[in-house]
Amino acid sequence: MHPLLRIIGIFFVFLATLVGWLTLAGVTDARSRESQSTLRDEVGSLWGNAQTQAAPRFQLQWPVEVTTKKDVTDALGNVVSTRLETHTETRTSDVDPASSTLAVDLQLDERRRGLLWFPLYDVAFDGTWTYEHRELVPRTLELSFEYPDRNADYDDLHFVVDGADLARDLRAADGRTTSRMTVQPGQIVTLRVAYTSRGADSWSYQPSVGVGQLEAFALTMTTDFDAVDFPVPGRSPTSKEQATGGPGWTLHWDYARVVSGVGIGMIMPTHIQPGELATDLSVSAPLSLGLFFLWIYVLGLLKDRQVHPINYLFIAGGFFAFNLLFAYTADRLDIEWAFTLSAGVSVLLVTTYLRLVVGSRFALIEAGIAQVLYQVGFAGAHFADGYTGLTITVLGIVTLFALMQLTGRIEWSSALGKKRLEPAKP
Repeated sequence: MHPLLRIIGIFFVFLATLVGWLTLAGVTDARSRESQSTLRDEVGSLWGNAQTQAAPRFQLQWPVEVTTKKDVTDALGNVVSTRLETHTETRTSDVDPASSTLAVDLQLDERRRGLLWFPLYDVAFDGTWTYEHRELVPRTLELSFEYPDRNADYDDLHFVVDGADLARDLRAADGRTTSRMTVQPGQIVTLRVAYTSRGADSWSYQPSVGVGQLEAFALTMTTDFDAVDFPVPGRSPTSKEQATGGPGWTLHWDYARVVSGVGIGMIMPTHIQPGELATDLSVSAPLSLGLFFLWIYVLGLLKDRQVHPINYLFIAGGFFAFNLLFAYTADRLDIEWAFTLSAGVSVLLVTTYLRLVVGSRFALIEAGIAQVLYQVGFAGAHFADGYTGLTITVLGIVTLFALMQLTGRIEWSSALGKKRLEPAKP
């Protein structure tokens, strides 16, 4: 077969496989999106959603008599007199707490449904706030605490005002619990709220509405996982210590007085999403196949073991089997086991086939090692976030160096020309 025709045939095999991979990527992505839209609501209703706990609202209220003028008109609409009317209005003013001391414990509990992992968690919240009444006259103080998720459950709830737990007597309305009391000049009021709940994806605390001033603020957060990540915008902890004897961190946010408008929170870590990984592997697979084809073609040229384009078609099928099997086992097996099974099947298909085409040594050594590097190694780099591009770059440079050294003495004009006839035997 003419070398140029062989190259054209290999190129068409590559294009056909490329179309198959892109189709598989589209199907896998559609499956993931469909599962996400369906399962997200189910998991949210069963377990909970992302929670953002707002600081309680301290509001002063006092009555004010207001006098207004009202015109008196006759039957024709003419103003005949004016009278004064007095009524009482309630004025309000939001005040900041004098101190805030909070403790948050997050326990990760990941769950998998189909092609998706959901980073669920249990949260134990315990917050204490104080208010000092600095005005010279008594006022009515309204204490209002809003729960982070109206559809969530709050177990072991405490709503303690100056040592008295009012949780049994108060009723939540519109997702909040409210209590009123009269405060005297110089009086210090303490509010403590504690509960346990469940959520998903992230937990955060919003200390103020907009930009506010925090005095004597202390928040301590403990986790049972090491991979901590903070939402943006948000504040990083002022200090932290890693847990002893197990995974987790103890994080501290301590401020004497700070003006800020951003919250404090934690994004839950999660496993690699099987659906997203299967899609990414299918999209990037043509790179590994292209390098493998190039390697096999050059080695075949050097060892005079030219492989027919039909053989390349079966090799491409062996590579495609890896992604196809992984896409449909990742939602049934652990992702590591699905990857190992798919990689083993693909390598077995290609090496056993090439053993029949070009021989055992070439299939196991030259082709087998190349497939492990180009396909399995490159696909495995997707498990390490941020290393996929670096891996393909290193493999590409190493392959380029090896091919340059192996083909430096080849006369390409002769190698790609018409095959010369062997001289007739006498």
